[in-house]
Amino acid sequence: MSRHRAYLDYNASAPLLSEARAAMLEALDRSANPSSVHDEGRSARRLVEDARREVAVLVNTKPEHVVFTSGATEAANTLLAPVWRMGRGEVRMSRLYVSAADHPCILGGGRFTPDCIVRIGVDRDGLCDLAALAGALATHDREEGLALVAIHLANNETGVVQPAREISSIVKAAGGILVLDAVQAAGRIPIDLAQGIADYVILSAHKIGGPAGVGAYVAASDLIMPQPLVSGGGQERGHRAGTENLSGIAGFGAAARVARDGIANVAELAAMRERIEATIMSLAPDAEIFGRAAPRLANTVFFAIPGVKAETAQIGFDLAGVAVSAGSACSSGKVGPSHVLKAMGRDGEGGLRVSIGRGTTSKDVELFATALTGILARRGDRAA
Repeated sequence: MSRHRAYLDYNASAPLLSEARAAMLEALDRSANPSSVHDEGRSARRLVEDARREVAVLVNTKPEHVVFTSGATEAANTLLAPVWRMGRGEVRMSRLYVSAADHPCILGGGRFTPDCIVRIGVDRDGLCDLAALAGALATHDREEGLALVAIHLANNETGVVQPAREISSIVKAAGGILVLDAVQAAGRIPIDLAQGIADYVILSAHKIGGPAGVGAYVAASDLIMPQPLVSGGGQERGHRAGTENLSGIAGFGAAARVARDGIANVAELAAMRERIEATIMSLAPDAEIFGRAAPRLANTVFFAIPGVKAETAQIGFDLAGVAVSAGSACSSGKVGPSHVLKAMGRDGEGGLRVSIGRGTTSKDVELFATALTGILARRGDRAA
């Protein structure tokens, strides 16, 4: 009999939902190309368009504004581009403004050269410095091109939620374009493109219980669109070429439907998060929970304990049957301080991330507490 393990790493990848698995299996039985005009092709196309509608509803926009990609990284690299198009004409973005605590795929700047990327700082709680953003945009030379601003809606390490409406107002006043990395936020907080929260959002299927290898960028309007990153056969209405990943897209659509319905149940996750944080502070009163004073996702706890190295503790948790992260899973194999914590003014510190989801149980939380007790006991032995 295998022992129970607690999977507390939903921000890295959420377990595949049964609904997504069922949709993928159905799609795997459709062997036709969605671009084919025969009956089999039209049947495959319906699966793609059904999924497109589900993703559109998740962020309240039109289905035709959803462009499927191979994941969030491809979506980011598509949107973060100096040359866009409006009809047959070109629109140039001369500067990219990003948050210093953004995900690496945003910080990398996509197709912008390093000299055209401006980093905006965050405060000690991880919130974007709105005054710095407004000041930077105030000096932007519109004659060179538009300002493109790309910022995460919810941080993947701390779970801190950015003041999107305020950011959007600042960007609009400067005549810029706003892209929100909504990968961690989708399915956890409401996202409403129809209310002007952003011009574009980036989504990833595997963060909401869909399969890995499929994502999307979604527009509030298709008046202006980025130049395609992948060109070829003209799929996705010319915005992203390549035969569609039929099973992946079908699973994405099913996960989007479940995620939309689950937003109303975030109070349950918040209660479990509070229980986890209470456990941490009870066992280690000197611990720090990062971003605790700011609005956060209901599912995320990012913390550090003096004298406990994050990477070592992660191994200890794993050996005890608990899966957590030492920062972002996208930086696996890289030993060093979190760039998010560094941006928050905490140089040299490491953190442990606990992220939960709809499948997390009280038994999982109990196992986490037991594992943490053992890790702290070893810290005490070393101190002695």
